[in-house]
Amino acid sequence: MIKKSKKIIALGLLTTMVAALTIGTSAQAENETETVSKKSKLEAYIKFTRILNAIEEQYVDDLNTTDLIDKALKGLLTNLDAHSSFMDKKSFKELNVQTSGEFGGLGISVGMKDGVLTVIAPLDGTPADTAGIKSGDIILKIDDKATLGMTIDEAVSLMRGKPKTDILLTIVRKGELKPLEIKITRDIIKIQSVYAKKIADDILYLHVTSFDQKVAKDVKEAIKKDSNRTGIILDLRNNPGGLLDQAVGLTDLFVDDGVIVSQKGRDGAENVEFKAHSENTDIKTPIVVLVNGGSASASEIVSGALQDDRRAIVVGEKTFGKGSVQVVMPVGDGEALRLTVARYYLPSGRTIQAKGVTPDIVVHPGKVARDNNASFMIKERELKKHLEKELEKIDGSKEKTKRDSKEKEKKDQEKEEDKTIITEEQIYNDAQLKSSIDILRALIITSQAKQEK
Repeated sequence: MIKKSKKIIALGLLTTMVAALTIGTSAQAENETETVSKKSKLEAYIKFTRILNAIEEQYVDDLNTTDLIDKALKGLLTNLDAHSSFMDKKSFKELNVQTSGEFGGLGISVGMKDGVLTVIAPLDGTPADTAGIKSGDIILKIDDKATLGMTIDEAVSLMRGKPKTDILLTIVRKGELKPLEIKITRDIIKIQSVYAKKIADDILYLHVTSFDQKVAKDVKEAIKKDSNRTGIILDLRNNPGGLLDQAVGLTDLFVDDGVIVSQKGRDGAENVEFKAHSENTDIKTPIVVLVNGGSASASEIVSGALQDDRRAIVVGEKTFGKGSVQVVMPVGDGEALRLTVARYYLPSGRTIQAKGVTPDIVVHPGKVARDNNASFMIKERELKKHLEKELEKIDGSKEKTKRDSKEKEKKDQEKEEDKTIITEEQIYNDAQLKSSIDILRALIITSQAKQEK
């Protein structure tokens, strides 16, 4: 019994010694790792300072330290990712103006895709849109300057300028045999972000062109005004994004529970969930969301969240794939860092970054073919009236026919000029919109059938 106790005590002492040795070894390893890390950092700082001094002393042109540091910061941020950047006073001021809803330039949103400067989307009704710039265009040159190796901020700075001045963009476009040169006249860009229109008498069409400070408010007001809607088409095509809180606010109008979007980063403080609220939420009206390759960032959050929650059917083409979070960090004297600190994740946990949102139903742009003979088909109740008109023509009653024709033409023109209504001609010229309407009609019928049960 005593021998057994001695063995247990000896084993206990041995275990304690091994544990102490393990803890000591682990602590020593951590200290060594920390020391190596500090040493590597110090060596890196020394190398940077040494190179900076060499440039100052021997570069062919005289450069002061401030200029060199600014150039180094721009290069550093650009090499992290396409969306991080160092903003000088001018760039920081332009960013503040842009997010307020009015700025000078072309009205074009650009991003880096596959390492080249690519048009995300022209803003509706802006000089770029009027000149014919399209989503997916690659900007090869801005005036006489090649964009290869150029940062987004540098490109934006070149494209902006005094109103009424011209700029020449050399564009590479899919399907074109050679680059296109497009001349654009700069202007003050005033953005109307939300356009509310009617399709027939019961469908509310909401075209959101960008996410500025008033989007959620404007959409909410449009919904409130249209009390007889049976369905909603939310058009986010060529919408380059904007403010995160507006994307969350817009989605929250149609979802009453759960996570809308979350962001996760290296720093735990950046891990945030944005949740839906039940107040003033429309969860019954069927919705179809329209997207394409020009739909990015905030547009992808809205379409992806509504898709994940089975709240809407997404129609169109795959979106751009910009799902990273940037924060603007002022660094004093009117300068700032725009730094990627996290990535967005949709309610299902999937990421948008470089993947985009794939529509539930893929529809490519184009016109819808129509049978022109269909307009000449005469119903039985209209046959007599039609024959009377034909007799009038034969009998030489041309004046009445002319008057009727002019009145019809006038009515058609007034209908086309009514910007709150989408005409049949506009619908058939837009295959994606036509498909959305057909899909929404089916959803409305299904929804009404469920309510009647």
